[in-house]
Amino acid sequence: MFEIGRICIKLAGRDGGREAVIVDVLDKNFVTIDGNVRRRKCNISHLEPTKKTIDIKKGASHEEVKAEFEKLDFKVWETKPKQAKEKPKPVRNKKKLQRKEEEAKKPATKKKAAKVVKEAEVVEEKKTTVKKKAPAKKAAPKKPAEKKE
Repeated sequence: MFEIGRICIKLAGRDGGREAVIVDVLDKNFVTIDGNVRRRKCNISHLEPTKKTIDIKKGASHEEVKAEFEKLDFKVWETKPKQAKEKPKPVRNKKKLQRKEEEAKKPATKKKAAKVVKEAEVVEEKKTTVKKKAPAKKAAPKKPAEKKE
């Protein structure tokens, strides 16, 4: 009953109620279907065979199935390839960046300006008072003592 070219109605799944044609018989329980459904492996218990058949070969392409379905005035499942989109770059610490931008836009008050100046002076004093330490010299390896005769 489930031979290649048999038109069936899909009973289960998201393609339920749509027409499909059997393109390949995989075993006693599974077939490959195509047509007004996604081309896929399907359990025969999810199919209701009809009396109609179309003339296609085993493993027929989607274009061949589409041509036969159009002769019978059935709709055919069409896929549209997705366009590749650029992935958005992650923004880290978005809230901190927004706060800094807002603070930069606000006019500084006298107290804040004085505080910033004092902090800058303290930082400069620390820079001038900190001296770099010279790297410690490594001791030369000891040579073995020479024997005297």
